[in-house]
Amino acid sequence: MTVRLNNISKRFEKQWIFRNLSCEIDSQSCTAVLGNNGSGKSTLLQIIAGYLSANEGSVEWMDNGEPIHRDFIYRKVAICSPTIQLWDELSLSENYNLFTRFKSLPSCANATDFAAAIELNHHLNKPLKSFSSGMRQRVKLGLAVLSDNQLLLLDEPCSHLDSKAVHWYQTLMEKNASGRTIFIASNSDERETFLSKNQIDINRYKD
Repeated sequence: MTVRLNNISKRFEKQWIFRNLSCEIDSQSCTAVLGNNGSGKSTLLQIIAGYLSANEGSVEWMDNGEPIHRDFIYRKVAICSPTIQLWDELSLSENYNLFTRFKSLPSCANATDFAAAIELNHHLNKPLKSFSSGMRQRVKLGLAVLSDNQLLLLDEPCSHLDSKAVHWYQTLMEKNASGRTIFIASNSDERETFLSKNQIDINRYKD
């Protein structure tokens, strides 16, 4: 999927977060969105996902040259972000079963396969409210990266992960990046952006 950002600008109340951001991201590429905390990285990812609208400019999504209407882009998007909520009262198995009513995880035939893929085999029937922040991040990453969506958006994916889990994340990405257009928001953490060939430095688009 190709993503084209046409002079997009976003503000909250009277404060502009970024202005006049333009670029075209080729299909099947990985792009790092770089900036400090509060710089607008997460906001940009949500605009690319179609979850937020820019105040100025436009976003175009194209699949093999054919435009995708914004109303249908959600079908193509998988996102891992602090804004994405899991169902705390439900078990890992129940979260998987509920998620897969809306999204497909082709490499996982069932919840047991998913728990093995995210290396939480022994926590299958435990409620997510009992999970550590690192375990919850594994669940979010697994649901996004193992999905079959063409557009993959990751917001600081290594947050809350220890060194072993970072290695797991990198292996997961290496196995599942092919054929997808990927954006990774990061504070210039090469552990997160190691696959990226392109970058958007959001600090360049400030007033």
